[in-house]
Amino acid sequence: MTTYRPADGWAPRPGYTPKGRGLPLSKGQADGITYEHSVTWTQPETIARSRRKDYARYGLTVLGGLGLLIMLWVIAAQAGGASGLLIPTLLALIPLGIVLGSVIWVDRWEPEPFGLLLTAFLWGAGVATLISMLVNTTSSSLAYGATGDPYQANTFSAVITAPLVEEGTKGLGVLLIFLIWRRNFDGPVDGVVYAAVCAAGFAFAENILYFVKYQDSIIMTFVLRGVASPFAHIMFTASTGLALGLSTGMRSRQAWVWMAPLGLAGAIGMHAFWNGVLGTRPAAYFAVEVPLFIGFVSLVVALRAAEQKTLRNRLIDYARSGWFVPTEIEMLSTFTGRRLARDWAGCIGPRQGIAMADFQKAASELANLRRRAMQGHAEADFQVREQALLDRVVQARRVYLGQV
Repeated sequence: MTTYRPADGWAPRPGYTPKGRGLPLSKGQADGITYEHSVTWTQPETIARSRRKDYARYGLTVLGGLGLLIMLWVIAAQAGGASGLLIPTLLALIPLGIVLGSVIWVDRWEPEPFGLLLTAFLWGAGVATLISMLVNTTSSSLAYGATGDPYQANTFSAVITAPLVEEGTKGLGVLLIFLIWRRNFDGPVDGVVYAAVCAAGFAFAENILYFVKYQDSIIMTFVLRGVASPFAHIMFTASTGLALGLSTGMRSRQAWVWMAPLGLAGAIGMHAFWNGVLGTRPAAYFAVEVPLFIGFVSLVVALRAAEQKTLRNRLIDYARSGWFVPTEIEMLSTFTGRRLARDWAGCIGPRQGIAMADFQKAASELANLRRRAMQGHAEADFQVREQALLDRVVQARRVYLGQV
């Protein structure tokens, strides 16, 4: 498609207006915006807190990485060597790609930091899987010793131990991210994203284990786990992440204390139901799994729409003070507008494309900062961070409009 590049402002083609909405501002409109550009500085204690959080992220990431290596070493021993992991790993990458692609699509409005997503993934793939494997194996052995019946032992492990331990360890990873990096936890969509990435890591490592364990029927195992139910673990753990995300919108800053157990209970209940009912009655798959998945997708779409509406309303607050013009609000609050604006700026040059992306990201962060403040969760450095984000907005606008 030929891209139209007017002298001022942007548009994908002459006369285009998404759903009757306006286009981003022109240079003339930008000149009409009033602001006071100030130089902001970060206080020493803020820098110290940031460094401590960096150290925590490094530590959790390394811990998860080591756990994954140990997990792979144990699985390789069962497979008869590292070469036995090749095909199972390649097969496990297929559902992982599907899940992570879906998460990226959900998270494209305001992408979470890659470092935190990596931490969540490795926690699920390393720490949660390793602990779960040890506990599940031990409980199954104890149950077998007590009953002498392998079927009862496996059922006990699948329905009781596995849901408790697996959802508990995955949920702990999401909770740690919430507590340490609360500023990056802006709402229920973020909670679902972090939970989904953590669960995706768990499912990835667990799939490798199952593909090795049942290598004689690896195709059937892949179909059941990688094709029929790649989102099972994601839906379970998303209950915990959703509860934590909802707690950020409550007046009490300690709302997570009672919301987290409620979300975890939902995760454990769904997991136990999945292992207990669907494990013994596969025919219930279409009656349970498909509606559950449709409901999960519908919930995520509704949450993202609500997030989009909130962002628009908070940016309108700043527009009333002259920081944005109406056409910018329309662009920033729609996926189509954002994409077209990035395409337009990128056609001018890479510097302008980067500036437009930063303009959109800073505007989203600004809206979330104000949302938290209006919900009674303003940080001590709210004014400093607000001014810094406003400075980013102004500077990025100047760059993509060619004013600097």
